[in-house]
Amino acid sequence: MVGVAQWSERLAVAQEAAGSIPVAHPNFLNRETLMDLNHAIEAHARWKLKFRNAIPNEETMDVETISKDNRCELGIWLHGEAKLEFGKLSSYAECVEKHAVFHAEAGQVASAINAKKYTEAKAMIDAGTRFAVASSAVRVALLRLKEDAAL
Repeated sequence: MVGVAQWSERLAVAQEAAGSIPVAHPNFLNRETLMDLNHAIEAHARWKLKFRNAIPNEETMDVETISKDNRCELGIWLHGEAKLEFGKLSSYAECVEKHAVFHAEAGQVASAINAKKYTEAKAMIDAGTRFAVASSAVRVALLRLKEDAAL
């Protein structure tokens, strides 16, 4: 597995080469560079905390980036290396779909925060909301992909 520093470096190279659009880089196509899906699950689960912290601090969020499923480490991997290696798996397609929905919902929360609709934004991340359901669904999809791909 690639360490966080190595993955961040590869992420930066891939984003620069593609203008922040994921690319399939020949160096990504080996088992030593596979995404740490446990790390990806944790990173996406942390969004709820990021939103909870942004609300009382009245932070401005980058809605455009948050809304796109191909801008985070997982998204770059899903649309690049993972597509090449695991694209034929139904769990891969499910993962891409659930990840895109998650980012769309996260973008809605970020938009509410930017609009200073803090009560609404807080309610949007509560249990049972579309954001919470999307967050859970991406976690489950990642776990299925991890199992099916033997990662």
